Amino acid sequence: MSQSLSGGALTTSAPETADVIVVGAGPGGSSVAAYLAMAGLDVLLLEKTHFPREKVCGDGLTPRAVRELVSLGIAMPEDDGWIKNKGLRIIGGGMRLQLDWPDNASFPPYGLVRTRQDFDDILARHAVKQGAQLRQGVNVVAPVRGSNGHIVGVEAKEMGVDGRATGATMSYRAPLVIAADGNSSRLSLAMGREKREDRPMGVAVRAYYTSPRHDDDYLESWLELWSKDAQGKRVLLPGYGWIFGVGDGTSNVGLGILNTSSAFGKTDYKEVMRQWVATMPDEWTYNEETITGPIKGAALPMGFNRQPHYADGLLLVGDAGGMVNPFNGEGIAYAMESARLAAEVVAQAFARTDDASRERVLQSYPQVMRDALGGYYTLGRMFAKMIGNPDVMRLAVKYGLPRKTMMQFLLKVMANLGDTTGGRIDDRALALLSRMTPAA
Repeated sequence: MSQSLSGGALTTSAPETADVIVVGAGPGGSSVAAYLAMAGLDVLLLEKTHFPREKVCGDGLTPRAVRELVSLGIAMPEDDGWIKNKGLRIIGGGMRLQLDWPDNASFPPYGLVRTRQDFDDILARHAVKQGAQLRQGVNVVAPVRGSNGHIVGVEAKEMGVDGRATGATMSYRAPLVIAADGNSSRLSLAMGREKREDRPMGVAVRAYYTSPRHDDDYLESWLELWSKDAQGKRVLLPGYGWIFGVGDGTSNVGLGILNTSSAFGKTDYKEVMRQWVATMPDEWTYNEETITGPIKGAALPMGFNRQPHYADGLLLVGDAGGMVNPFNGEGIAYAMESARLAAEVVAQAFARTDDASRERVLQSYPQVMRDALGGYYTLGRMFAKMIGNPDVMRLAVKYGLPRKTMMQFLLKVMANLGDTTGGRIDDRALALLSRMTPAA
């Protein structure tokens, strides 16, 4: 049978019970499980795969994500594989601009790089250390509903370490279930929560290459990615390519594209990446001989594209709730942030002594998320729509990059790093703009 990290074996007899079931042990799921366990709740964390496991991601962590790691209590020593970076290097329009992360009271002045194969494992182990019960190889296949239509548990199939179903089935019960099962969120779909088509969606592809650039202390972003339309004309895509040094002899190289372009869905993004990589200097050694595995892709659900974030006993965090930043495609920071905010609501709800009071507190979670990110995500949605026009994208690269002060402000906007304690005039401007914009 599947084992928890704490060594406990699964059983196939009576349903296993808890205060809260968390489905998915990615950054959002493991974080909310850790916070809830610290609050004294009995938490079951269900993960369909076995750790360590790979995820398609850029592996780059902005200072916003670092803040969440600090809040969660994760140690990040450099001698244990946490690769610090100073900021972002932007390349486009024939220019190369190097910008340091903002240094303010709200966020640390550095980012990190850590592969998801390590990162997710670290967070899951942290959740176990706080008291959560992790069950690996548990593929949730259906919700269990009570007489009032609320979810009261899940049914699952056991998965072997080879990714195949073993044939064993399990049942779990809890008065609250948290969906942290990613972009597809089969649990949300089973509960009738479809994706919103009026929200931006992105796609990311990436691969690892052995390279002497593996220890670069800046994240690198390329703003010009080209494809061809049906007539063979070159089209500038709304998105960016990245090169992030992993520090282990490899670089994470990839690209992210928005669906606001007419080329979306008609473009082979893996081929776009191959063509882009082929333009890089030979000494960087990004080529077919140094690639360590296949180019892999994943969807990026943005701007709260699945709502409501709580209803009928099911609460959504991270990609399951479409919480990827529309400005830059960042998901880890927001998965962990939504987990922290969700845990605060859930802990308060479970402190209530009757079901009606508990439900009233849980129903506040969608507004908590709107207050935290709704206005900012609406701005991001407008931005995504604008740069879907190749002419706008071309003008932004041509006239924006030469102005370092403007780009420093844009870095703060796109990475959502404004000082929430007041800060400088640009921090206050960003905060005011987000407050004035209708919530997503």
